[in-house]
Amino acid sequence: MTRSIKVAIANDTIIALEALRRAIATNPVYELIWTAKSGKEAVALCQRFPPDLVLMDLLMPGIDGVEATRQIMARSPCAILIVTASLTQNTSKVFEAMGHGALDVVSTPIFGPQASDTVTLSVAAPLLEKMATVSTFAGKSTQRRTVHQFAHPASHCKLALPPLAVIGASTGGPKALAKVLGHLPGNFSAGIVVVQHIDKQFADGFASWLDGQTDLTVDVAKSGDRIQPGKVLIAATDEHLVMTCDRTLAYKTVDAPTPYRPAIDIFFGSVAQYWPCAGQAVLMTGMGRDGAAGMEILQAAGWHTIAESEESCIVYGMPRAAIERGAAREILPVGAIASALLKSPHISSIY
Repeated sequence: MTRSIKVAIANDTIIALEALRRAIATNPVYELIWTAKSGKEAVALCQRFPPDLVLMDLLMPGIDGVEATRQIMARSPCAILIVTASLTQNTSKVFEAMGHGALDVVSTPIFGPQASDTVTLSVAAPLLEKMATVSTFAGKSTQRRTVHQFAHPASHCKLALPPLAVIGASTGGPKALAKVLGHLPGNFSAGIVVVQHIDKQFADGFASWLDGQTDLTVDVAKSGDRIQPGKVLIAATDEHLVMTCDRTLAYKTVDAPTPYRPAIDIFFGSVAQYWPCAGQAVLMTGMGRDGAAGMEILQAAGWHTIAESEESCIVYGMPRAAIERGAAREILPVGAIASALLKSPHISSIY
């Protein structure tokens, strides 16, 4: 028998609250255990009656969704999905909440007063898809994941290519990435590619927000892009970002047993296969195990690999998985990662 997923709602708007109740009721796997009309109430209820998943509004009286997320993740961690009607007006708050541990964000479904069951399912589909994905992220599977598509280590470097650093992050990643990139100078000699688990509709805003946190240039990655010193490229679609045989980036649909889109494992594995020079790989805060297998392949190809330490992780999932596999040569708190990149023998720089 399938175990039900305990869901909680934090939202002070009656119409939104009823819409979320209605959406949840379309799938019997979800069990609504409580509702809260303020961030303060949600924090207290999470401690008393822990849910598997919280549907958290951004804007509420008193403690807003950002602060409520921070307190919940500090006191009684669980999966949090931001559900709000004000996405475009509050992009910075979205990234703040994700920096504190929210897994993803989606618009509040809006139903007409006489909406049929078919209309209800159609309107609720984006929310239900996010809930299913977030529930998968929050799963406690201990299965070791392998990367079959890209399993060949890089050859010895014989080409004049810029140094490369690759970074994977998930839950809590926006804040951690801003801290790392914010401590790198604009003339950093390496190119950087980031795979952060984030919805494609926020990729442009995320890149723009990160660009304001660092002296480096940050942009979304486009098919055909090449690695450039001092430039950060962010994975930006629900397809997998990969390195190709001509050493450019591309988006591809890869048949892989992973709920992550884009997947860090897929990108790291493709880099191991097609980038001929060893570089730096970093795996940061995140729920689940994505990136651990890919980092193991990069390490075997001669890359220097860094996992964020437990002390600074919002969720110590992905880095721990890499450490358990023996895939991390170095384990560092987030505040020390930029210095390690600057000092890396794999990054020929002036520092």
